[in-house]
Amino acid sequence: MLARRYSVSNSMNESRGWHIHVKPLFNKAVSMIRKLPPAMIYVETTIFSFYYETRTDPEIIAQRQWTQQWWNTRRSSYDIVTSVAVLDELDRGDYPHKAASLALARKVPSVPISDEVRDVVKVYIRHHVMPSNPAGDALHLAIASCTGCNYLLTWNCQHLANANKFGHIQRVNAMIGLRIPYLVTPLELMGVSQ
Repeated sequence: MLARRYSVSNSMNESRGWHIHVKPLFNKAVSMIRKLPPAMIYVETTIFSFYYETRTDPEIIAQRQWTQQWWNTRRSSYDIVTSVAVLDELDRGDYPHKAASLALARKVPSVPISDEVRDVVKVYIRHHVMPSNPAGDALHLAIASCTGCNYLLTWNCQHLANANKFGHIQRVNAMIGLRIPYLVTPLELMGVSQ
């Protein structure tokens, strides 16, 4: 029994000693992380659209509320960008909140569509990463990947924020030497802090 108490007591002392030596290193690491630049997010078309969505389906209402909550409370923690492709998509068609969605998107810096982005879109389509519409999801993913974004923010859970596609996207990006952004919804970024 005494030996058992000694081993518990000894491991408690070792644990306390470990804490004393690690705490300054931990504090230094936290300090270094706080000095990192904010993560960059590519904001895809559906985010601007859902911000003003008026449909009354419960799922749509929840997505609108999460989008607005993220935009109004968490957006300032990040560097956000969008693209001309997003503005073009928002400008197409006739829908109730078109002017408001476009105005919101125009407040965000827009990254150009470079030749590198166009080449990456072709690779995505050739490797069946995305559907064969070069002006669609493949273009958004290519822009986010080529510009070094940490996240691609979307409500497109069929082709972009889809866990079943992530491995394939990751393999193709690794093959062409691009890092893959995390493909997330506003809800997934609510708890992430910088």
